[in-house]
Amino acid sequence: MSQKIKIVIPMAGFGTRLRPQTWSRPKQLIRLADNNVLGHVLDMFVTLPDPKNVEFVFIIGYLGEKIKEYMAKEHPEFKVHYIVQEEMRGQSHALYLAREHLTGPMLMVFADTLIETDLSFLTDEELDIVAWVKAVPDPRRFGVAEVNEDGQVTRLIEKPKSMDNNLAVVGFYYFKEGKLLVEAIEEQIRRDIQLKSEYFLADAINIMLEDEETKMGTEKVDVWLDAGTPEAVLETNRYLLEHGHENSSQVAERSSVRVTPPIYVHPQAEVKDSMLGPHVAIGAGCRVQGCVIQNTVIEEDSQVANLILQDTLIGQNAQVTGQAVTVNLGDNTKVEI
Repeated sequence: MSQKIKIVIPMAGFGTRLRPQTWSRPKQLIRLADNNVLGHVLDMFVTLPDPKNVEFVFIIGYLGEKIKEYMAKEHPEFKVHYIVQEEMRGQSHALYLAREHLTGPMLMVFADTLIETDLSFLTDEELDIVAWVKAVPDPRRFGVAEVNEDGQVTRLIEKPKSMDNNLAVVGFYYFKEGKLLVEAIEEQIRRDIQLKSEYFLADAINIMLEDEETKMGTEKVDVWLDAGTPEAVLETNRYLLEHGHENSSQVAERSSVRVTPPIYVHPQAEVKDSMLGPHVAIGAGCRVQGCVIQNTVIEEDSQVANLILQDTLIGQNAQVTGQAVTVNLGDNTKVEI
């Protein structure tokens, strides 16, 4: 692949399922283990044939300025085009707003989708479209790829009623020529193919597949994570910590800290007289004292003291303090502290 590849990431949503975390920043900047969501998304592209020969197209909206600030500070090496989607009219609408940049080969990735995949095969890819898929026990909650006996996709089906096809589409696509996708979206809009006032990408792809010359295949993945809800954030954080994104041994060297791996504590966080783990992530600038913490994410510059925390998300610059007490209780006693 000699052409520069465009990587398009729509991220204009409000992140309502992650409130209150997303009142003050987009969900792409929520912490997961040793990075944030967007940082882990960007890591997925290191296996591209030429990972430096890329251009990013970020479709931003609510609190999008914070995405710009993050990229300028943490990834000034990337060329990024920013497109603003002011009205939430769906995936195809978002891509159409960015149409001037959608030429040549492109990847389209949903901003809270994390998968493990090797993209080096794109060097020799001849298919017009590739959709990454994962076999799931119940496909009825997802969009699925209908595949013929030759292994080619004949159409995409949103929330199928049947259990016959379990290849869920994970929100990661390759298009050999972005212009053809733009043309299909224009036809989708002309036909007014939408659902609940939104234009979905699956319908645009199905229009592309109406041309028998268009060939579409699938790439299967075993690991598909997301960060769209508090429960999903904690689950994805657990997976990342268990698969290399941790520094338990370094944290264990600190005095007065007991560690049950895996955990990640930023080197610039201060932890004293506490028990951490498993599955704890603590950001830079945090101060933690006198706590027992499990399965929890604490974001940058927060202060936590004298607490037992489990299954918890704490945002940036928060202050949460409990009270350590000493008690001598007799039989049949009930006390709330």
